[in-house]
Amino acid sequence: MKVKHQRLILALAALVAIIGAGLLAVSALKDEAAYFYAPNDVKTKGVEPGKAIRLGGMVVEGSLKRAVDGVTIRFDVTDGKATVPATFSGIAPDLFKEGSGVVAEGAFDGKGIFLATNLLAKHDERYMPRELEGMNYNETTHEMKAER
Repeated sequence: MKVKHQRLILALAALVAIIGAGLLAVSALKDEAAYFYAPNDVKTKGVEPGKAIRLGGMVVEGSLKRAVDGVTIRFDVTDGKATVPATFSGIAPDLFKEGSGVVAEGAFDGKGIFLATNLLAKHDERYMPRELEGMNYNETTHEMKAER
């Protein structure tokens, strides 16, 4: 009987350890997950400053400005319903330009400006994030409209 109890206790301890490790992993991943937001989501739902997210949309024509330091750029991202100001310091991808799609990783500051730490722009202009499927982008007016 003593050996049975030892095995049962050992099996229960292993089960508790496995469940504990799983909960720690899920908790750590939840803190590191970067959720996708379109500019309209930011305006309607809000995003707390400092929370890591991915902001996706189109770079507004005429909004791209380079700072005198040569590495900082300011630009606006739109989904046709709302526009969000953003900045990035670093070397932008070759395909990053006005009128093109972008997914930027980063967080908002306290003033509502998105501080991008990474720009993901290496896709062709027909790419549309899943959240924006069924929408058409008009290159002339820079508006997003639902397909009919």
